[in-house]
Amino acid sequence: MPQTYMNASGESVAPLASYYKISTRDVLVVCDDVNLPFGRLRMRRSGSDGGHNGLKSIIEALGSTGFPRLRVGVGRQDGDLIDHVISNFTAAEEKALAEMIDRCVAGIETFVDAGIDDAVALVNVAGGDPP
Repeated sequence: MPQTYMNASGESVAPLASYYKISTRDVLVVCDDVNLPFGRLRMRRSGSDGGHNGLKSIIEALGSTGFPRLRVGVGRQDGDLIDHVISNFTAAEEKALAEMIDRCVAGIETFVDAGIDDAVALVNVAGGDPP
């Protein structure tokens, strides 16, 4: 189990990928995204860090943006960003959490079983919006 902070995720991801000889295109990173509404999912084959310090750390450590990522919308609130992303879920978010996790799991399983193209199609088919 990694013992790094989210903002230093690359310190764990890169050594694991190297040790297990995992290609960057096979490293699926799951991260929160304050720029997506709560419950929306977005999967991409590659891309920038989008202002996410954890992704920035992984990009720097791997030396590549060429890894897939599943972004999980947590929404944006007024006030301190850090306080928001580490705070407890609201009652409404709690109710939606199990279904959101199920959709994440389906996307991850599809990535593992069928590859990134099928996973992107599954996750992004309806904009990743919750039903």
